[in-house]
Amino acid sequence: MDRINNLTKKRTILFNKYEIVIKKEKLKKERLMKQIKREVFVMSLVRHPHIVELKEVMANKAKVFMVVEYVKGGELFAKVAKGNMKEEIARKYFQQLISVVDFCHSRGVTHRDLKPENLLLDENEDLKVSDFGLSVLPDQRRSDGMLVTPCGTPAYVAPKVLKKIGYDGSKADIWSCGVILYALLCGYLPFQGENVMRIYSKSFKADYALPEWISPGAKKLIKNFLVVDPEKRFSIVDIMKDPWFQVGFMRPIAFSMKESAVDDNIDFSGDDEGNCDGSNAEAVAGIGTKHARRPSYNAFEIISSLSHGFDLRNLFETRKRSPSMFISKLSASTVKVQISFCFFYFSFSQFIVYRV
Repeated sequence: MDRINNLTKKRTILFNKYEIVIKKEKLKKERLMKQIKREVFVMSLVRHPHIVELKEVMANKAKVFMVVEYVKGGELFAKVAKGNMKEEIARKYFQQLISVVDFCHSRGVTHRDLKPENLLLDENEDLKVSDFGLSVLPDQRRSDGMLVTPCGTPAYVAPKVLKKIGYDGSKADIWSCGVILYALLCGYLPFQGENVMRIYSKSFKADYALPEWISPGAKKLIKNFLVVDPEKRFSIVDIMKDPWFQVGFMRPIAFSMKESAVDDNIDFSGDDEGNCDGSNAEAVAGIGTKHARRPSYNAFEIISSLSHGFDLRNLFETRKRSPSMFISKLSASTVKVQISFCFFYFSFSQFIVYRV
C-alpha cells in the first residue's frame, strides 16, 4: 500500500474510509499495474480483523479509485523507533500479526513484505496488516510449490529468498515475523550493517545477539524463528503451541470471500476495452471469479422497498431491472381490475399480465 500511496493523486477521508485516487498513466510508467491488481485481488479475497479492509474499487479510463478502511493510529514502526516495548504489549501485537499470517497462509496467500512499516495501528491500538503488493497465491508458485523471485526489505528478508534457488514463501514470512518480534522487544533490528551486503552477510549466518532484558521465553521463541535452515524454523503450529506466545492469546474470528469484492472486469489498463469509459466510474464486485455478482442496494432503494408511496428508485436508477412477476389463481380479468386499482393508487409506471 505504501507504493500505491506514493503514486496517489488524491486522498480523501470520509466516514472512517480512506479514498485513494491513482492515475493509470503513473501505474504504467512505474510498471505497477500487475502489483496493484494483485493487491486488490488479495485484499478482496481475505477478511480479517487485523487486515486493512478494502471497501470498494472503481475505475474509469484514466483513474483507479480505491476505498479502504481508514487506520488512524499510524505505523507500528513509529513505536519501534522510540525504543523497546514492554513485553506484554509486544506480545499482543505479535499475536495479532501471527493470527493474520496463519489466516493468510491457510488461504494460500504469502505476504512476502512483512515489516513494521506495513503494520498499522487503529484507534484501539490493534494491529492492521497492509501492503499486499508483493503477495503471491498458489497458482503463482512453481510446480514444487516454491517461489523464485527475490523480494522484500533487506533487513527482514529470509536468507534463502536471496539465493535464487527457490524458497518456501510461508517460511520466509515466518522469518520476517521473527525479525519483527526482535525489533518490538529490543527497539532495534537484529541484522545491522553499514550497507546491504553487510546486512545480508549477518542474516545468512543468523549473526545476532539478544539483550539481557528479554525474558527466557521470548529469547527461546526468537531463536526458533531466526533459523537459517527453513526446515528447522518454527511453523505456525509450533508458534501457537509456544508457552510465551500462548499467554492471553485469543484467536480472532476471520473469513475469506468465496467471491471477492472486486470484479475481474475492472479496467486497470486504461484501454478502451471493457465497460469503462471516460466519464463513468465502474464499481466492481468479484475479481478472479466467474460467479454472478451479488445484488447490492443503495439507501434510496432500501427506503423505496419499505415504503411504496415514497419510491425513489427512478431518480437513482443505476442498472436495468427485470420486471416483477407473480402468479395468481384468479382469472386474468379479475387480476387486471385489481392491478388497475393499484396502478392508480401507488402510481406504478407500468404492468404486464400474462395468462398461463
